[in-house]
Amino acid sequence: MLEDLKWLGLNWREGPNIGGPYAPYNQSDRKNIHRAYFHQLHAAGLIYPCSCSRKDVSTAISAPHEALPAHLPPPEPPYPGTCRPINLPPEERARRATLPRENHNWRLHVPEGETLSFSDGYFGEQHAVTGRDLSDFLVWRKDDQPSYQLACTIDDATMQITEVVRGADLLLSTFRQLLLYRALRWTAPAFYHCPLMLNKFGIRLAKRYDSLSIRTMRSQGLTPEQVRAAWDQ
Repeated sequence: MLEDLKWLGLNWREGPNIGGPYAPYNQSDRKNIHRAYFHQLHAAGLIYPCSCSRKDVSTAISAPHEALPAHLPPPEPPYPGTCRPINLPPEERARRATLPRENHNWRLHVPEGETLSFSDGYFGEQHAVTGRDLSDFLVWRKDDQPSYQLACTIDDATMQITEVVRGADLLLSTFRQLLLYRALRWTAPAFYHCPLMLNKFGIRLAKRYDSLSIRTMRSQGLTPEQVRAAWDQ
């Protein structure tokens, strides 16, 4: 990926191949950093252990969601709150309070009925309601790895990122990350969500659909100038 981007004419001042003041840049090398902030959330009582599988969550009966704007992806199945401490018998609540922090799924306790908002650089004002559009989400997995939401938030904050630019399919993730920024007492960056590149059938370009890649265009003999010119049209 880095080689293809370099070939295309893109350059960067810091990163996994050249280092920089916020190294390491490979997310897999930053686990100790992620774990430190996971412990901070645990000490503050903002997360709880969860034994529910994905199947448990996906099969739970939930209330219907209101229609979301067309640029937003469909919401994930809401977490039914099965393992929330308030929903457990006192003896089970006490037992779970003594569980080791590793080897369990851990969820952030998301408040109910709160309207979250931010101004997106492309789509403008965005709003989501907790308990309806998003619910308690994973921050640490039982395979002892941070979730995408936690790792992404920690990396952006500790690398002092001021603007996050990414695809519109991650727009709902921003609301989850805003809750983590607040929980860790950080100031959130600005966000800009780009419309996705689609093929002629309206399906987003992705490896799983065998979409045309930069590497393929290179092998076909195209020059970086030709590729850039085609994208500008």
